[in-house]
Amino acid sequence: MIDILKQLKIGLMLLLLFSILTGIIYPAVITGIAAIFFHGPANGSIIWKKDNAVGSLLIGQSFSNPRYFWGRPSATTPFPYNAANSTGSNLGPTNPLLLTLVKSRVENLKNNMGYGFIPVDLVTASASGLDPDISPEAAYFQAPRIAKSRHISSDQITKLILKQTEKRTFRILGEPRINVLQLNLALDRLDGK
Repeated sequence: MIDILKQLKIGLMLLLLFSILTGIIYPAVITGIAAIFFHGPANGSIIWKKDNAVGSLLIGQSFSNPRYFWGRPSATTPFPYNAANSTGSNLGPTNPLLLTLVKSRVENLKNNMGYGFIPVDLVTASASGLDPDISPEAAYFQAPRIAKSRHISSDQITKLILKQTEKRTFRILGEPRINVLQLNLALDRLDGK
């Protein structure tokens, strides 16, 4: 009986020790390291403009004004880019609802822009439904609409897209991409807003 109580005491002490170690100390150390060495991403990569948070570089936002670049469609509910409900649509390539959604998005883009090959990332949601980036092709596709609505030259828009394009990581990982929020903020600076 004494041996069982001794074993139980040792087990409870180890449980307490490892609970404190892995539940408090380790997370505190990792959070501290992240805050020191990766301050922006550790705090959500929030973009501030005159003491107001305008968005995060990590989560897409819904832009529908023709003066701005539009991001990928969001699959989150009940509203677009709902970070509390991050999920893809789970619609497979043979699902008729996916085809209906894509056709609807294509028609919407044709009605708003009416020309050219429509890049796939403007009509399909990302896996998380929160993707903040678009392809350079998606940005170039939207450039004439933005140039027209802002009364600025297409060359200025093209230069801005080139400047905002992020290359592949280590030249092999991922695809070239543009953060829509950064691009739209640069567009406002170009416009003097």
